Amino acid sequence: MSGQAVAGLRVNVDGPIATITLDRPEKLNAVTPEMLEALEAALAAIEANDAIRVVVLTGAGERAFCAGADINAWASLAPIDMWRTWVRSGHRVMDRLEGLRQPTIAALNGIAYGGGLELALACDIRIAADTVKVAAPEVGIGTIPGWGMTTRLAVVAGPARAKQMILSGEPVDARRAEAWGVLSEVVPAPELQDAVRRTAERIAAQAPVAVQVAKQLIDGLRPRVPASLEALGSGLTAFTDDAGEGLASFRERRPPTFGGT
Repeated sequence: MSGQAVAGLRVNVDGPIATITLDRPEKLNAVTPEMLEALEAALAAIEANDAIRVVVLTGAGERAFCAGADINAWASLAPIDMWRTWVRSGHRVMDRLEGLRQPTIAALNGIAYGGGLELALACDIRIAADTVKVAAPEVGIGTIPGWGMTTRLAVVAGPARAKQMILSGEPVDARRAEAWGVLSEVVPAPELQDAVRRTAERIAAQAPVAVQVAKQLIDGLRPRVPASLEALGSGLTAFTDDAGEGLASFRERRPPTFGGT
């Protein structure tokens, strides 16, 4: 597994620590369907490997952890395919990441927007550079978060903060996100790798079965993500006139003019 590079994803294993790197820095590590498939396969291989005790998820480059789902990958989908494939596949992979028996750490080296924030929220621990911003910008292009954000963000930040982020789409800086509970820890950017490594090594040094059982017990407190409702909501909103205007304005780099239809 170590050193594999498949469909914009790299996996490296160093002793008990596996690092998964989203590797499309030129596209701010935006997620494609192929990356989702590669991530699902990587998680399955990691879960089957008893020697791996901790998983780190990060992004290549210095600008982005992940800028979200690649708009070009879903903008051309028909509504039925949006519901049947893109949203449901994303939910399945996020659930697989969240339910991984090994603890997971999201190392946020850059922005985490949309689907990128959803990836981070599916991890157990989120450690970020102090230069990072996080956001749920979907309403700005006429749609809604589609991979579990509406529940996971509300769990870690509370319903009011989740609504503030999702309904406004406004980016939140690292220190505020830490205060809100969205991030577990914020460190100076040059210290990020060392901070993540220290936490990963500390976890890996503990009794693995006890760690994994404790993780599952804590996860049992979380409400399940309403995948079916979010899938239907994404399928509906992604094909409104406002969504068309949102995509056009994004591509043309201009403010959108929404009409409410």
